Amino acid sequence: MVFVFLFDLISLCMTDSRSIHLTTNNSISFLFMAEQYSIVYMCHILSIHSSVDGHKGCFHVLAIASRAAVNIVGSWEKRILKSLNSMCTELSIPLARKRPVGEQKELLNKWNEMGTDEPDLSLFRPVYAPKDFLEVLINLRNPNYENGDSHSFRTHLGLIQVPLKVKDIPELKEFFVELGLTAGQLGIDDSTQVPPELFENEHVRIGQKVLSEQDSAAAQQYIRQGSPTALRAELWALILNISSQPEDILYYEQLKTNVIQHDLLVDSLIYKDVKLTASNDDYYFVFEDYLYQVLLCFSRDTSVLGHFAYNSASPPKSYIRGKLGLEEYAVFYPPNGVIPFHGFSMYVAPLCFLYHEPSKLYQIFREMYVRFFFRLHSISSHPSGIVSLCLLFETLLQTYLPQLFYHLREIGAQPLRISFKWMVRAFSGYLATDQLLLLWDRILGYNSLEILAVLAAAVFAFRAVNLMEVTSLAAAEAVLADLSTLKVMPLLQIFLFATVT
Repeated sequence: MVFVFLFDLISLCMTDSRSIHLTTNNSISFLFMAEQYSIVYMCHILSIHSSVDGHKGCFHVLAIASRAAVNIVGSWEKRILKSLNSMCTELSIPLARKRPVGEQKELLNKWNEMGTDEPDLSLFRPVYAPKDFLEVLINLRNPNYENGDSHSFRTHLGLIQVPLKVKDIPELKEFFVELGLTAGQLGIDDSTQVPPELFENEHVRIGQKVLSEQDSAAAQQYIRQGSPTALRAELWALILNISSQPEDILYYEQLKTNVIQHDLLVDSLIYKDVKLTASNDDYYFVFEDYLYQVLLCFSRDTSVLGHFAYNSASPPKSYIRGKLGLEEYAVFYPPNGVIPFHGFSMYVAPLCFLYHEPSKLYQIFREMYVRFFFRLHSISSHPSGIVSLCLLFETLLQTYLPQLFYHLREIGAQPLRISFKWMVRAFSGYLATDQLLLLWDRILGYNSLEILAVLAAAVFAFRAVNLMEVTSLAAAEAVLADLSTLKVMPLLQIFLFATVT
């Protein structure tokens, strides 16, 4: 079933066919109406017609086609759009508008100082938070699955009730073999107690050689043991195949131009999220300007739409009235198809420590998103998808720390309710930045997000003694409230290779 939102088009003055195009690989990737097109949307659910200020209204439709195979995915997408639509209606603000010339000049002048701007965002709210998404995952069921089909899954007592194949400890040991106790690791063997000639110096030398040869595959293998701080930015760019060519810089500038010329509702959601998260973080508040620049441009980038080809989600579409379903009259909204949620800006924030040139920072984030981060807020059966990560985390705890798992379950403190927020943000905002970057080294090195679930289980194992004494969810959350002092690599090594058999 197609879920439809209808919007009155207040004014559509079409006196010329000219429009602004952003092109990628010689194809039109984005279109905004130019000077002769004045487009402003006002939200009215199931409206029939409108006439405002003497202009005849015509409908635009924000629609999303849910995939029949997974009804709950469509229901979740409908819920997101309903939240966005309600915000438009309640606040009487447009989905998109062209900025007046004066406003364009003002924004351009303060582009590098947007963090000093204090817009009134009190009436805006995040479209959804991770805890809302978790409730959706908890309600997932496979209609083709019968409880009797699998004895092993029938005994699963966690919140995730979708029988997916996840790795057990022996398989994880084999997959993460380079993290073993006998292998050198940055994050362990570069501490002040370890002489640098035992590992660090040689590891740096090899890293420099990998960079000199510009071998992406070698860089990915190398980074499994961690990246030296001085080489990380170049190594990540090499692995992600990012290079700052003139056309890449021009592309970023085109996206920036679209931000300057057009105001979107999602811009306010981005501002709100940065203010609620990164701006209040001791590590990331200094990067507020970078976050606005990257995320506002990201919302306009239609090349991001490509990831929907292997994503179960569907990007929202806007149609002209009477043209529903006719793709030639459709425009994605927002242009990149991604509606930001609470905490979304934390995917960008750690990258600001590595990249200080906006276009390079933008390219790195976009590639990290379409390779990895989108899987953390979309529903799929992929091994690195958030459903599989949740199931892997619960399976590890139930199998290898059963006493702790059952204790927390009995007191109403299901472990996933605590760890979910860590995993959905890839631990950004929870770990100290140096530890987070070591963790993300391994995500890139193994081309997998499964290490997030392993680390989440390792954190519970590390705090197990304290957790066995709690008697409520609130008390369990208090024990695990501060992860900023944890060391990632020792936790992973101990959990995978030292204590669990």
